[in-house]
Amino acid sequence: MVWTVAPAAAETPADTKPIQWVDFDIPCGALQRAMDYDVASHGSECELHWVELLSVLGARYGGDFSRYRAADLDRIVQRRRAGETMAQIAEGLRYYDYYTRAYGAVLGGFLGEYEIQTPQEDGSLQWMRQYGLKVYSPIARGYYYDHYDDFCADRSYGYARKHFGHDLMCSIGTPIVAVESGVVEELGWNQYGGWRVGIRSFDGQRYYYYAHMRQNRPYHPNMAVGAAVKAGDVIGYVGRTGYSTVENTNNITANHLHWGVQLVFDEAQKDGANQIWIDLYELTKFLQQHTSPIYRVDETKEYYRKYDFMEQSVADYLSGQIQLPFALGSGS
Repeated sequence: MVWTVAPAAAETPADTKPIQWVDFDIPCGALQRAMDYDVASHGSECELHWVELLSVLGARYGGDFSRYRAADLDRIVQRRRAGETMAQIAEGLRYYDYYTRAYGAVLGGFLGEYEIQTPQEDGSLQWMRQYGLKVYSPIARGYYYDHYDDFCADRSYGYARKHFGHDLMCSIGTPIVAVESGVVEELGWNQYGGWRVGIRSFDGQRYYYYAHMRQNRPYHPNMAVGAAVKAGDVIGYVGRTGYSTVENTNNITANHLHWGVQLVFDEAQKDGANQIWIDLYELTKFLQQHTSPIYRVDETKEYYRKYDFMEQSVADYLSGQIQLPFALGSGS
């Protein structure tokens, strides 16, 4: 499922109508299979783009991915390889354009080219250029967590509300890493999230919210509003702070990381009444395949990523070539 809209509003052209809601429940297996097709075909005469493949399925299923069958995806690929364009394959699918916009907003920063330090047989590190998955699980490699689909579960602190995020139950001090590269938009105390970090993707469409960080020493020392963060960087540590107007208070009963992703199609949505948060259960399972290895510096007791990483958007931001489409430090 990808979006909910009143029938009358659906008549508005896809390129002008703002999306009001995204129900993202594409199963992990479908994400993996579509990604494998994309990566394997990169640079070939018939490139297969996973957002397009998944959008055709979404349009055909009416957003109900309980109907997903791998054979349905395979048939789309076969038609594409036989010479049909995506426009021909999507012909007659009324909501295909909406699905491409919504799925593109969720997954737009996940695949692409990047460079990463790669260990060699002689023990040295060499920069290698790759195309593939360039986002990471929010929990560093080698650390255990448990989770279940808790999106929209009831919460009562402050007022009756829904849980618009995903909780990863793990030990206090577990290193948290940035899922996607971006810029630190928010940093500090929030009575609901405790010590929290908000990182926005460079294109402005995804706001990553990491909350309930460790008491007394929640953040990695490199964190600051406006700082560039690379996917896989250590950004802080798991705790149980929050549910208090008093800073540095442990009022969360179970230590865990709350992470959330808000989609921003219009800046008015960011802190307004029509915020769009997505269910991260299947995405969390999907990201388990790609964890960031880290190491500890004994003198400072801080953790760092083991292999450096760089992508074009980070380089452009650091060189001043990206003008951010949002203000820093203005939200929650």
